[in-house]
Amino acid sequence: MQIQHKSIRRWNNLSALQKTAIVVAGTVQAGLFAAAWLDLSRRQPDQLNGTQAGWRAVLFLNFIGPLAYFARGRKQSDWSETDMPDQSGRVAIVTGANSGLGYETARALAQHGATVVMACRNAQKAEAAATRILATGPLGKVIPMSLDLGDLDSVRVFADDFKSRFERLDLLVNNAGIMVPPQGETAQGFETQFGVNHLGHFALTAQLIDVLNATPDARVVNLSSIAHRFGKIDFDDLNWKERDYKPMPAYGQSKLANLLFTYELQRRLQAAGKSTVAVAAHPGYAATGLQGEGGNDGLMGKLAQTQEMGALPSMYAATALGVEGGEFFGPSGLAEIAGHPQLVQSNARSHDTETARQLWKASEELTGVTFRV
Repeated sequence: MQIQHKSIRRWNNLSALQKTAIVVAGTVQAGLFAAAWLDLSRRQPDQLNGTQAGWRAVLFLNFIGPLAYFARGRKQSDWSETDMPDQSGRVAIVTGANSGLGYETARALAQHGATVVMACRNAQKAEAAATRILATGPLGKVIPMSLDLGDLDSVRVFADDFKSRFERLDLLVNNAGIMVPPQGETAQGFETQFGVNHLGHFALTAQLIDVLNATPDARVVNLSSIAHRFGKIDFDDLNWKERDYKPMPAYGQSKLANLLFTYELQRRLQAAGKSTVAVAAHPGYAATGLQGEGGNDGLMGKLAQTQEMGALPSMYAATALGVEGGEFFGPSGLAEIAGHPQLVQSNARSHDTETARQLWKASEELTGVTFRV
């Protein structure tokens, strides 16, 4: 008790500046510890210099522990698009390829020899993007085709048109997406983010699965987000008709749905003995147009990596050797915000097999598409 009173008197005798300095230092130390602990918890053993248990003990050494971990504890990936294998003879579809991550993915695939179908809602923007890629002198081809993921009739027309023109499909990169728009509906009445980000790609993949499976070692790459971590699937109100609309939770639901779909698709492909694999990727935080006007201003703009860097996890998932079905790739930097691509882990909710089966069934019912692998 006497020690406690002495501590209080000492605190009271400090100046306002000294008290502020102590509080700030404690806050910074706690923040460093939390960031390091979170990053360490998400890393695989082969992504560490040392053991996870050892570094957890080191983190308790005041400022020194977390700083030492950030400086020496983490193995960083250095994979870049120059490491992409030759894509000659391969056919790829990249949705939303006229801008942002989709543009960079389509450009890199074409430069490495692939024939890339740029599946875009706006034909004029798709043609302009294709012209920019052709100006780089790619080894492959780029072919703009119209696709509106917010309209299931457009999805069907696109799939039929593609299959009438191509006999193989090596890569389906389900990249297109929208983020935190005002409340709206797709052509069939689905909440916009759930409809475009998940249901549109679900229906597209279902209608292309036959040509994917007819192509040896084809891959489906679904683009998710670190936002899946706060996503929840509300089967009683998937389309936000009974609740007050909240754009960010709705976005989180759609990004969680992307992962549940990926893992369930992989399980079904494997059970059917197909060589096609389903994988997922996320870009961390990249400076694209997805965040809307002003989304990359101020501090967030300084934290964001370029869209070229943000597209690397998608490129890796689509083309790197040794990728296995059901894997998830993201940036290798702190909290998976930025960095070169590496294998990462999604949350436990994304691996719930019963939720995944229920979502698959609901997606078939909502889209009217029977998905047989």
